[in-house]
Order: sequence, then structure tokens, then C-alpha cells
Amino acid sequence: MEKSLGQFIRELREQLDISGRELAKKLDISAAHESDIELGRRFPSDDLLAKMATELRTSVEELKKHDSRVPVEELKEGAYGFALRRALESNVKPDDIIKLADEKRKKEQEDENF
Repeated sequence: MEKSLGQFIRELREQLDISGRELAKKLDISAAHESDIELGRRFPSDDLLAKMATELRTSVEELKKHDSRVPVEELKEGAYGFALRRALESNVKPDDIIKLADEKRKKEQEDENF
């Protein structure tokens, strides 16, 4: 399984022997924000991603290779947007969608192990 963006950022940061707080300070963000990015709870803006690439001595393109998010345009106009609108119309809660995604991921991982 490929590393997530947050995992990759943490790995690069640790290779440079920089603490999360130090990186946050260099990026002019809170330590909590930096931690949330590494934990996958938040994703950096394009501007922040560029700053991170500089501080972590890598390229924006290399960081983006680990960003598994669906492009915003696909969310707005594609099947994802339709599916999300349909879920909202059916009163499906965000937690239900997350639970479904987690169950699917878990099943895929179990299938890979067989």
C-alpha cells in the first residue's frame, strides 16, 4: 500500500530531523494544523504544499503523488458530485459515508491478504 500524503510528509520531516513544531513554525501554521495534516485529518492548500516542499527538500509534484483526494472539479461535476447530492437528499450522514468507506477499505485489505 502506498503512503498517504501525511505519512510521506512525516517521513521526510523525520529524515531531516525536524520536529512537527519546528516544521509548523517554518510554515507559519499551528503545530496542531501540521499534526492534522500528517494524520490525514486536513490537507494543505496549494500554497502550503509549495512551502512544505521547500522545507522538506522535495518537489510539489512528489508530494502530490501521495495525495489521494479526488480533484475538486470531479467532485463538483462528475459522478462523485451526483453521488454526494443523492446521499444528502437521502439524509445520509457524513459519519455513515465515512463508515462505509472504512468498511470497504478494510474488506479490500483483507482480500489482499488472502
